[in-house]
Amino acid sequence: MMRVDFNVPMDDGRVTDDRRIEMALPSIRSVIDRGGKLVLISHLGRPKGDEGDAKFSLQPVAARLAELTGTPVTFASDTVGDDARAKVSQLQPGGILVLENLRFNKGEKAGDEEFAGQLAAMADIYCNNAFGTCHRKDASMVALPRAMDDKPKTVGSLVEKEIRFLKDAIENPRRPFVAVLGGAKVSDKITVIEKLLDICDQVLVGGAMAFTFVVARGGSVGKSRVELDKLKLAQQLMERGQGRLLLPVDAHCGDSFSADCKKLICEIDLIPDVMMGLDIGPETATRFGDLLSTAKTIVWNGPMGVFEMPPFDRGTQAVAQAIADSDATSIIGGGDSAAAIAQMGFEDQVSHVSTGGGASLAMLEGREFAALEVLDDA
Repeated sequence: MMRVDFNVPMDDGRVTDDRRIEMALPSIRSVIDRGGKLVLISHLGRPKGDEGDAKFSLQPVAARLAELTGTPVTFASDTVGDDARAKVSQLQPGGILVLENLRFNKGEKAGDEEFAGQLAAMADIYCNNAFGTCHRKDASMVALPRAMDDKPKTVGSLVEKEIRFLKDAIENPRRPFVAVLGGAKVSDKITVIEKLLDICDQVLVGGAMAFTFVVARGGSVGKSRVELDKLKLAQQLMERGQGRLLLPVDAHCGDSFSADCKKLICEIDLIPDVMMGLDIGPETATRFGDLLSTAKTIVWNGPMGVFEMPPFDRGTQAVAQAIADSDATSIIGGGDSAAAIAQMGFEDQVSHVSTGGGASLAMLEGREFAALEVLDDA
């Protein structure tokens, strides 16, 4: 039984981005090529325990998996019910079975031991190949491997690779070690900023979160997004990271949140009242790019601006290009950064793209993962 992270984007019953499925394929093929019987379990979205919510069904994911593997994939319409048990018993060597969305059973989010025990009864071996949920304590992540008792409990190749890259980045980075942090909120990344200030040579801050720092030091940012309740914290982080925490010097602004708005590039401390910052400016992009070109280890988590809406994708594009052109060990921390790297065509030019945004941040923070501690070899 392999826990995978098939929580993929869907549109009208169709998988629109199958990267997480593709990343799990080496471990999947390893089992079926050696004649193993493989039961795959995953969650998808945030259903409310309603088995009738078809938009969260894993059936389209099972169909996409069959296309990618060139192997028939059976689908069970429940998780631990009659259909799942029957189809597990009917599995042949080299066969693949996908169970329905784990979150259709309320025991999954509750970490329920009875639900975990029912899953465990179907398997001889447990494999965690779902890095994106390793920071969670859902039943399939913690209670299930515990319920396996003395049966083998292992990590898949995807989780092994994530641990290797992220732990090495923290414990044995080649220097200079540069982190790039973006996204909307300082509050989402407080702990990781503190951790990275302890271990990085430089931490570059972009995205909307930069405006909270700018206001904390007395700048004017117009209509830009600011977390007013985090100004004191931002001031403390700037004092702690003096000389190493680098903010943008200019911003690409608009008078509304749209691609056809009136645009302006100006100093980041002097954004007019009618404007909002939507990207780092060109001078910042150049400065960040120059620093990244000399780095030996790079961690990037969070875009520099509204990368989905040209022309406010230029800052993120410049950072992605600089990382791709560098000879650093480069780790892209999942979520929007992973989407940006893929969208801009640089996925093959970086060392590692994490499949888990929240999990990669948690690992960079140095958090222990219960889901890994219960395994035999993690």
